[in-house]
Amino acid sequence: MDINVDALQTWISLYTLNIIGAILIFIVGKWLSRRIANLLAKIMEKNKVDATIVNFLTNLTYYTLIVLVVIAAAGRLGINTTSFLTIVGAAGLAVGLALKDSLSNFAAGVMLVMFRPFTIGDVVSTAGITAKVEKITIFNTLFCTADNQLVIVPNNKIISDIITNINAKDKRRIDLVVGISYSDDMAQTKEILERLAREESRVLQEPAPTVAVAELGDSSVNLVFRPWVKTADYWDVRFALTERIKNGLDEAGISIPFPQQDVHLFVDKEEAAQVM
Repeated sequence: MDINVDALQTWISLYTLNIIGAILIFIVGKWLSRRIANLLAKIMEKNKVDATIVNFLTNLTYYTLIVLVVIAAAGRLGINTTSFLTIVGAAGLAVGLALKDSLSNFAAGVMLVMFRPFTIGDVVSTAGITAKVEKITIFNTLFCTADNQLVIVPNNKIISDIITNINAKDKRRIDLVVGISYSDDMAQTKEILERLAREESRVLQEPAPTVAVAELGDSSVNLVFRPWVKTADYWDVRFALTERIKNGLDEAGISIPFPQQDVHLFVDKEEAAQVM
């Protein structure tokens, strides 16, 4: 009986030591994983690697090391790591089938980092939204809209959709349509638009602004006004020019037509007599 008690105490002592060792391996391993990931991030930032790639590789490195730490801790507990890896592999296959959308998002995240259709800080139109890229993670991308809303979009939706990188180029063209009455002077209108382009200091002279008659509409002659600006100035200049066009045309006595309908009523004479 004493032998059994001693054996039990020995087994408990060894098992307790294994548990403590596994916990220590996990704690220290997790700490080292974070330190290694942060060190990698600092090295890449020092070498001016794009922030998108830095964030992605840092997360990938950290979680890969965490998996290795868990395997090491399991081995310390006496678990056969070969069998453990087999079980993990089988479980991973089952989880992969169950989480195929998440894996699709992961693959899409890798493609976004590799091909870089946009980077953090770009304004992008994709997946039904137009917003500024805040962060690109393994599974999704975070956007901030113009009215300061955070939108989280799965990477798979982005990679499968058309991506328009609005500020990828340093110049952008403003497309405005100015409608005038058929009785107004087109040449005078063109002179006003060209003058407004010259007076606006943020309008680029190269490429030169375009002012031309685009179409003869149902109720107006439509001119296109297409000045070029720096991408960062796009909305400010667009708003300013829209206001100045209205004021300039008003000062020159040029009208801006708006849709109108003439309603004609026909009354039957017999019905009118009965009413009377």
